[in-house]
Amino acid sequence: MAVKIRLARHGSKKRPYYRVVVADARSPRDGRLIEEVGRYNPLTTPKTIDLDLEKIEAWQGKGAQLTDAVAALVRAAQAGEKASVEPKKSKKQLAKEAEAAKAAAEAAASEGAEE
Repeated sequence: MAVKIRLARHGSKKRPYYRVVVADARSPRDGRLIEEVGRYNPLTTPKTIDLDLEKIEAWQGKGAQLTDAVAALVRAAQAGEKASVEPKKSKKQLAKEAEAAKAAAEAAASEGAEE
């Protein structure tokens, strides 16, 4: 039996939170599970990661495979992070920052040339 440690989605529409579960690879995403080993809430600031790393290690010892998403959460939890991610900036904001940096570089170059 192939066992995976993966995310199961819960919560309402557009308000997800995830449970980190051990499940048979053939069962549906939110279907039957063997054991719940953690929770992940991406909507809080900073993101909440609550994992039982001992249980995850025990299941890996039994041959369970981590999915990519769960592997990233485990790395973040082991590093002791709260998985704080900077908010993504819009294209307009990135363009403004690039323009400001360019203007600052030109100002510094012109001051260097005057001296």
